[in-house]
Amino acid sequence: MFDIGFPELVIIGLVCLIVIGPEQLPGALRSIVLTIGRFKRGFNEVRADIERGIGADEIKQQLHNEAILKEIERSKQFIRDTTDEVAELAAKETAAITQSATQPESSRVTDADQR
Repeated sequence: MFDIGFPELVIIGLVCLIVIGPEQLPGALRSIVLTIGRFKRGFNEVRADIERGIGADEIKQQLHNEAILKEIERSKQFIRDTTDEVAELAAKETAAITQSATQPESSRVTDADQR
């Protein structure tokens, strides 16, 4: 958020020490920290109220469920495609086996003959 490093913090601390004084500095810091804490709590409460009001949790859950359903559909399609490919290969192999079984023995070429 803010790019404040150690040197900047030292400069801010020295300026506060000079402007506020060493006796009042601890009380001032305590007040600043408490005020920042109140702002954070208030902001978080407002954000939570708004999220509850618009149903952000339900929307997030619905989006998550839709993503899961899309993934399931992709998986189903992949399985269908794979099943179709296997069926095609099985049909080709069955046709090849059937064709080689119906050929006469003399026209069959064996592996030994091809070598």
